[in-house]
Amino acid sequence: MEIKVYATLRDIVGGKSAVLKDDGAKTMRRILTELLEQYPAMREKLFLNGGEMHSAFHFLINGRDARYLDGLDTVVEPGDDVRIFPPVGGGA
Repeated sequence: MEIKVYATLRDIVGGKSAVLKDDGAKTMRRILTELLEQYPAMREKLFLNGGEMHSAFHFLINGRDARYLDGLDTVVEPGDDVRIFPPVGGGA
């Protein structure tokens, strides 16, 4: 299962996407667990100091934000397009 990542997450995974074992449907929660097992440095980007998930991250499944679906319980099927966008700042 390919998970496309952007901005600072690309440095952590070493490219434009992370590849997880393709073993059927998974929830976003399971995907995050597997990503953190494979890329422990991602934890400091995704979570605040108190352990709460950073709310500025967007998890898109087939172009739809997971927070407007079932959140971390959203089921992702093999072949679904999954993208993780970290917060982006800048400009003048």
